[in-house]
Amino acid sequence: MPKRERGRRALQDEVSRRIQQIYEIGEDGAKIRVPAPVPHPRDARGRNWDMTGFGNVYGYEASVRAAVDKVRDEFDLNDAVENRAPNPFGD
Repeated sequence: MPKRERGRRALQDEVSRRIQQIYEIGEDGAKIRVPAPVPHPRDARGRNWDMTGFGNVYGYEASVRAAVDKVRDEFDLNDAVENRAPNPFGD
């Protein structure tokens, strides 16, 4: 099944939403700063973007990485306006 495509802002919003749903982050009231996705050539797992440089992530690194990787498995980064799917997050 092909991945759905999203622009940078939509991916950033989706990762942020999923991070805030992580139990320990929500329980602690932590606010994680989510960076913009960075494109890269498709890797062995078929992913074409990644995120690094999260703010206020100390102690939550493994949970945040798992959330990012799950979104990377579901969505491709595509900034071309004519190819972008409608953004459900209002971007």
